[in-house]
Amino acid sequence: MRKAEKASEILKILNEIYPKVEVPLNHQDTYTLLIAVLLSAQCTDERVNKVTPILFALASGPEQMVKLDVTKIQEVIRPCGLSSRKANAIHALSSILLEKYNGMVPDRMIDLEALPGVGHKTASVVMSQAFNIPAFPVDTHIQRLAARWGLSSGKNVETTEKDLKKLFPESSWNKVHIQMILYGRNFCKARGHLIDQCMICSKFGTKNKSKSR
Repeated sequence: MRKAEKASEILKILNEIYPKVEVPLNHQDTYTLLIAVLLSAQCTDERVNKVTPILFALASGPEQMVKLDVTKIQEVIRPCGLSSRKANAIHALSSILLEKYNGMVPDRMIDLEALPGVGHKTASVVMSQAFNIPAFPVDTHIQRLAARWGLSSGKNVETTEKDLKKLFPESSWNKVHIQMILYGRNFCKARGHLIDQCMICSKFGTKNKSKSR
């Protein structure tokens, strides 16, 4: 089966299981989404969702955030890991938003990626989920699934993003990347994965179906 046909069938499965999806990170607006996604780097969404209510109670916008000492931000977000780097980035990007964008989060990829601590994946999430502009955020989890399902070589996230954008309709990008994340957590885990119990891998997986991994 060609990759395009496989992607089409996989999309049908994902749409059946997850007809409606929401960003798994709790947020109230574009700014809080940006901060939550930044915090999620090398951290679970579950842990981020425990930290952000505390942080956003102190500062839910850039005006309030810049008034906080960086050490206070770091203290609150410590459970998310890389707290020093992330705290400095949050404080610095909040200042830039006030200076350059009147306190608003920009809606251009190039401007988002120029903000401290905001990489391509974070910018892609904000573009897709806050501004509804087609983007396909790819992290290591989606990279792993794309390789396991035979949709990409999985060489790196950049290559995986290009491959998936070619295979899935642009109109599906903003939804399918969340569907993939949810499916991976529930049915296609990195460890203890039972291929025969995974609807996608049992049908399209690249590994021997009789094995678990």
